[in-house]
Amino acid sequence: MTRKLISSGSSFEQEIGYSRAVVAGEWVFVSGTTGFDYSSMTIAEGLLEQTEQCLKNIASTLQQAGSSLDDVVRVTYVLPNGSEFSECWPVLRKYFSEVRPTAMMISAGLADPRMRIEIEVTALKQSKE
Repeated sequence: MTRKLISSGSSFEQEIGYSRAVVAGEWVFVSGTTGFDYSSMTIAEGLLEQTEQCLKNIASTLQQAGSSLDDVVRVTYVLPNGSEFSECWPVLRKYFSEVRPTAMMISAGLADPRMRIEIEVTALKQSKE
């Protein structure tokens, strides 16, 4: 099985020792991704904006892996304040209403107090027929 490591260029990857994503055969495992705009290392204050940026970051990573959000089969959401989860549902529906991956939401502290959501996905690359 082939294994490919994908990096976003974030300093966290080197400091902690992980990859933004790992492609193993037809599977793509994307690390927990926050709402930071990696080009400027800035983060919006609002939950909706952070959720949107998380999914844009994940989409970019999946594209590098030869995959897309349409290939996502599993998603995990982590929010410091679980009661806010329903606030981001409109953004989640925008990206996943047709795909409908399995999902789980966890309420837990995140590494930076500015982070309001972190999203991790697993995708199965669809064969090109």
